[in-house]
Amino acid sequence: MSETKFTEDHEWIRVDGDIATIGITDYAQEQLGDIVFVELPQTGDTIDQGGDVAIVESVKAASDIHAPVSGTVETVNDALVDEPGKANEDPEGDGWFFTVTLSDPAELDDLMDADTYKAFVAKL
Repeated sequence: MSETKFTEDHEWIRVDGDIATIGITDYAQEQLGDIVFVELPQTGDTIDQGGDVAIVESVKAASDIHAPVSGTVETVNDALVDEPGKANEDPEGDGWFFTVTLSDPAELDDLMDADTYKAFVAKL
């Protein structure tokens, strides 16, 4: 089973081999409110850890999604374009944003595990 890691910007990443699936956390979707639009990266895009990689717009605000790791975008969740609410309904499941091939797996060491993230959110 792959471990899920988290960023301080409330993105999650689940790694299986050298492919990582990325999305926003339940906390992030709660803070955003009803998500009405998602702009995803393009397949083949090269992304850098910490860089802006997607945009989420809700009834409250627009928010940039940052790349938890560097890599190349392999697939995007096209279902979010037609049904952006999936990111609210199942943010850490069917509401995933995109997958990447990791270019530097050591970057995962910079991220929080589930317990550390839970403690981080509790302080907010």
